[in-house]
Amino acid sequence: MKRILVTGASRGIGRSIAANLAGEGTTLLIHGRDASALAETRRLVEKKGARAVTLAFDLRETDAVEQMATEIGSEPLDALVHNAGIAVVKPYDEVSLEEWLTTLSVNVTAPFILTQRLAPFMPSGASIVHILSIAAKTGFPGWSSYSMSKFALEGFSQAMREELRPRGIRVINIYPAATATEIWNGVEGDWPRDKMMSAQEVADAVSYALSRAANVAVENLTVASTAGTL
Repeated sequence: MKRILVTGASRGIGRSIAANLAGEGTTLLIHGRDASALAETRRLVEKKGARAVTLAFDLRETDAVEQMATEIGSEPLDALVHNAGIAVVKPYDEVSLEEWLTTLSVNVTAPFILTQRLAPFMPSGASIVHILSIAAKTGFPGWSSYSMSKFALEGFSQAMREELRPRGIRVINIYPAATATEIWNGVEGDWPRDKMMSAQEVADAVSYALSRAANVAVENLTVASTAGTL
């Protein structure tokens, strides 16, 4: 029986990842803030034969993240997929301190807490997946707080990779380019979603990396549209 946690699974990339990993003999712990959207993901994965456990917690609050880790408990996880994230897109001098700290909380601190609390119970052959972004390697105008958080998560993940390597736990980093999800609904400007990748394509990259033999690590995988940077 596989046991997998996917954060930010209520919609978009996270829902597609959960659907890809669902199947007989799998327990999917699916996290999200939107209870109704999370229920839809649950119906989707259960239809594919998986057992689903919903975790409705707000990753902006460290106490909530700690509570979520406690609820997950010490039963081993075969995969921990850090997908949840937020983006504040505006010029750096218009980003409020609250927006900066909230971005840091969701995109960096929550993965840190969950990894610290749950990795000790993960067996050899397990995997930790970070859904990063090409913004973890390149800064874009208007994306300062988002890039800050992804660069930070990149550093954390690389250090964790070396710390967990002796235990046989893989740390997999996925770097999607622009992906057509609801995150763009709150971003000003004209963004060509028809030229972006789909959430399913990112989910397929995660499935590919996780499907390799336990002694093979696809450590860094960039997924981009042939249209290039948008």
